This record gives sequence, C-alpha cells and structure tokens, in this order.
Amino acid sequence: MTGLDEIFSRSIMLYGAEAFERLRRGFAAVVGLGGVGSHAAEALVRAGFGRLRVIDCDIVKPSDVNRQIIALSTNVGTAKVLAAKDRLLAINPHLDIDCCHTFFHDDTASSLITADLDFVIDAIDSLHPKGELIRYCISRGIPIISALGAAGRTDPLQVKVSKLDETTICPLARALRRHLRSHGIPTDISVVYSTERPLKTHDDFGRPVTAVPDTYVRGRPRQALPSLPTIPAIFGLIAANHVILNVIGSGNH
Repeated sequence: MTGLDEIFSRSIMLYGAEAFERLRRGFAAVVGLGGVGSHAAEALVRAGFGRLRVIDCDIVKPSDVNRQIIALSTNVGTAKVLAAKDRLLAINPHLDIDCCHTFFHDDTASSLITADLDFVIDAIDSLHPKGELIRYCISRGIPIISALGAAGRTDPLQVKVSKLDETTICPLARALRRHLRSHGIPTDISVVYSTERPLKTHDDFGRPVTAVPDTYVRGRPRQALPSLPTIPAIFGLIAANHVILNVIGSGNH
C-alpha cells in the first residue's frame, strides 16, 4: 500500500477502489466554518476528497471552542480558514486546499463558486447570503446541500435530510422558503434540518454578536445562539455523508 492508500484503507474497503478514486479526484466547497461547516469539511477530508475549498470571513473566537472542531484555546484570533487548513493538512498532507478568507454574497459568488466544483455544502448562518448561495448553485447546475438551524437543539434523533419544501418545524427553513420563492428560486433542494423546536436563549449570556478587531464583518449584528457541541457536528457529518454518497454514486442530489 502507498501511504495514501493506508490512510484511507477503511474507506477503500467500503467504497471500493474505483469509488474512492472519484473522491480523490473530487472537488467540494464548504461555505461557513462554524460548528456545522468545520465538521463537514473534516469529514470530507477523512473520507478521501482530494480537493477542498473552504470559505469563511471570520476568525476563531473563545466562544467557538465549544462546538467548532477547528477552534482551540491555542488558536483564538486565527482566521478560521487557516485554522482549518492546518488541521486538514495534518489529516491528509496531500490535500489540495483552497482557503478563502472572505464573505460570501452576490459580489463574491463568481470567484468562490466555480464550475469545476462537484458539490457545495452551505453552512452559512445568515439568511440572505444563504439564499444567494443556493440561487447561484441552482442557476449553474452545481449540486448543493444546505444546513439549516442547529442551534438550540438537543435531540440528535430529530436531525434528518429532506427537501426544503418538505420540512416542518424549523424556523430557518420557513424563512428560507419564503426568501427563495420571492426570488423565483425552486425550494426542492436537499437540506439537513431538525424537527425539534429550538430552545430559547437564557438571559445569562444572550447578547448580540459584536465585531472583533480585524474581523471582516458584513450585515447586521446577530444574536448569539445557544448550542451543544454535538448537534452542529451531527448536522455537518450528515451533510458530508450526503456529499460523499452522491460523489461515489450511491446517493441522489
């Protein structure tokens, strides 16, 4: 075995060499490296994706450490895309990783979401950029799966993959459907979501997110949301699983 084959031997045993080669040649993008996106990115690399683009405009903050796999007490203040790069190259030093420390929106879409991508994972937590990413991918025929609200949930058994127009309970799903329909965009895209109603934020630490010096910030300050380490990770792993199965030919877009 070569070194790379040895690293991925368990995956090759499951997929077979031909399917693994599709992953090795595959190119995916993860947009947003929070609790969901950071776990999704790592799962894609551990599965054998040979090329990855990670997109995020933020830096690691102390409050990220409870749920973001790239966030450590030792790398607070580091750009999330660079924290991800360090970790992912430590997993697979042969990985071709493209780090984009920028904000995704309509003015950056064409440079970030390129035609050579095999799949996109949307892990954005802001409605309008999320809708723009979905619109951009749909208009160009690039497969996408969108992660919806993971904050405030505690029950992993209520997390599932569905089409956006078939979701229930999730407030973000409802808002995203309205947003997409208002722009004439189909709502039959694949999403990861929870049927659990989100818990309310305790007043102890409920406060708007404020800008950190040297952070590239766009849009309105958003309310910080309560989160376990487990549920965002499950969202990210399920999204990555969906991408893996589709790229090796065992799933549906």
